[in-house]
Amino acid sequence: MIDLQGKKVAVLRGGPGSEREVSLATGAGVIKALRSLGAEVTDVEVKTPEFELPKEVEVAFIAIHGTFGEDGQVQQILEDRGVLYTGEGVEGSRTAFDKIASKEKFDAAGVTTPEWEVIAPGERPKMALPFVVKAPREGSTVGVYIVKQEAELDQALRDAAGYDQRILIEKFIPARELTVGVLGDQALPIIEIIAKEGFYDFAEKYPFLKPGTGGGAQHVCPAALSAERTWEIQELALRAFRALDLQVYGRVDVMLPAEGAPTVLEINTIPGMTETSLLPEAAAAAGISYPPLCARIIELSQARRRRTA
Repeated sequence: MIDLQGKKVAVLRGGPGSEREVSLATGAGVIKALRSLGAEVTDVEVKTPEFELPKEVEVAFIAIHGTFGEDGQVQQILEDRGVLYTGEGVEGSRTAFDKIASKEKFDAAGVTTPEWEVIAPGERPKMALPFVVKAPREGSTVGVYIVKQEAELDQALRDAAGYDQRILIEKFIPARELTVGVLGDQALPIIEIIAKEGFYDFAEKYPFLKPGTGGGAQHVCPAALSAERTWEIQELALRAFRALDLQVYGRVDVMLPAEGAPTVLEINTIPGMTETSLLPEAAAAAGISYPPLCARIIELSQARRRRTA
């Protein structure tokens, strides 16, 4: 494991996007973990692009989810300032955050993904129901609407149009919901997500943000799958990761229908690292506790920087 003793790390958390509260929780966990490994950590709560970093910072650990943190914006700012940062570079971040650009890459690489189309606000989907209406550049299921009946469509389209000038329409697949963490070339144990209300939405992901609401999905790790099926899904996740030219870490969301092949939905390049998050849970199942996971992310990020320098 990389030696972080005395290393000057700035943890960037918060951000201006819809996942600010989750990011603050992720950042708090990362700060505690890095300090336990001897790093000199500065907590940087980001509110605007003009955030300040301490002098002589050696690495910025990005703990900002969604808009600004995951879409290449903060990466470009740090590139311009000459600061090493964790996670993917500018282009990899932009591509993975954009669900439409990701779909194009998946198709080009032969990575199985649900049928899809793109429409503009005011247009109607050509695809038959049921399908999922998605704002293409949001995270944590923000701007995602499952439409099973015609009566639900207009509201879903109006809501999605409030986020973006392009709307992704994706075939709805009744299936087991799986996710695969990736660290470099390593696929972590698969987690199956069983939502209490049938949809793994923001409240299901982060029940600690609204205590007492009854949220919180069940996680099964490792998922109850045969060895052959497990290998197949992990290999699919790695192929999807490589299709987007990603190198550091992320979480690949996969659907497994009762009949048919597993299919990739999307990739999160700065997945949650909170007390209920999936990546730390999968890493723990692989024998990697939280502090070494944070150290590994820094190590892989340094390696990416050396390869692209």
